[in-house]
Amino acid sequence: MKRLAVIGAGPAGLICAGAAARRGIDTTVFERNDRPARKLLLTGKGRCNVTNNRTDIEGLIENVPVNGRFLYSAFSAFMPADTMALFERLGVKLKTERGDRVFPVSDKAADIADALVRYAREGGARFEKALVTGIEIRDGALAGVLADDGRRFAADCAVLATGGISYPSTGSDGTGYAVAKQAGHTIVEPKPSLVGLELHEGFCSELSGLSLKNVELALIDSRTGKTVYAERGEMLFTHFGVSGPLVLSASSHIRRMEARRYHLLLDLKPALTLETLDARLLREFSGNLNRNFINALNGLMPKALVPVIVRLSGIKPSQKVNQITKEQRSALARLLKNIEMTVTAFRPVEEAVITSGGVDTSQVNPKTMESKLVKGLYFAGEVLDVDAYTGGFNLQIAFSTGYLAGISVCAR
Repeated sequence: MKRLAVIGAGPAGLICAGAAARRGIDTTVFERNDRPARKLLLTGKGRCNVTNNRTDIEGLIENVPVNGRFLYSAFSAFMPADTMALFERLGVKLKTERGDRVFPVSDKAADIADALVRYAREGGARFEKALVTGIEIRDGALAGVLADDGRRFAADCAVLATGGISYPSTGSDGTGYAVAKQAGHTIVEPKPSLVGLELHEGFCSELSGLSLKNVELALIDSRTGKTVYAERGEMLFTHFGVSGPLVLSASSHIRRMEARRYHLLLDLKPALTLETLDARLLREFSGNLNRNFINALNGLMPKALVPVIVRLSGIKPSQKVNQITKEQRSALARLLKNIEMTVTAFRPVEEAVITSGGVDTSQVNPKTMESKLVKGLYFAGEVLDVDAYTGGFNLQIAFSTGYLAGISVCAR
């Protein structure tokens, strides 16, 4: 019987193990933690955005800005509908929310993690607590895996599904990159993706904790002058800068971080044109003619934002509303639709949702996930140089590549 070593018990490794074991492969999952799928427990703020209910492959690929075409075969083999059907069969009821995001009805990531472990175990996979730090290669083919305590486990095939370097406390600490390098693979330098952004502007710490909804955020590359990302949604001010769904998605569009190269433009009123916003300001001011400017804005924005907007507007806080000129009012409208912020850095990779970078996909067969350099060595999940936007797409990548690797081992 063919022996398979699955290195890493995250979503990619578990679905790979379950798929392979169910097809008669002698499968062992090697995991350093007592609890498999630890990182999965943190996803979606503990709710686990398990996939995105897209029905077309092109729609999935559009949401993978890094090496999306590489995933065509993986997505073809295991689509979001397959993911949803699997968890429903495993007894986890699902629901679809805004943006086609899919969550367990229970809103508990542990239900997804437990179901994946059950899928692997009930399929016949065994679990071995061990940190795999190397592989044995003979005549260009995989022959076994090596643990850090000196143990050797014979194997005909291995799937490297160790994740990236985000959330290292969960075991996702880059060990897999070293194993891939040992096999001769090139590692595209890992960097954080889906992560908060540090900003130059000091008012961010002043606004720390303020969440904004129904705003539009654009990311501008000042070197090219191009808008590389723009979307409506939610964001959050923090002590270091900004975070939240819009910011995490914007961060994945920053291919090369250089201080002050990228700027964010925040539109507080994306549903209004400049003209309609000016008319709204005029109505708001008409009911507050004898008040100070700083006391006339609470109907337009969250209270915490008022002092910052007043300061950025250049209008004196004590100026009476009835003394504000048309020019000042027009400038205020432009400000509310174009608050500029300067990006200085990513937050540390330890805070990132996922890692961008990893095993160079040009050295991996996209139709099987097998290494082009070492026979019998496969890759799945975040260890590969593929990453997607928020919304369940990254977990779907893990499921699709893991499943394809698992069935490819059987067909080999």
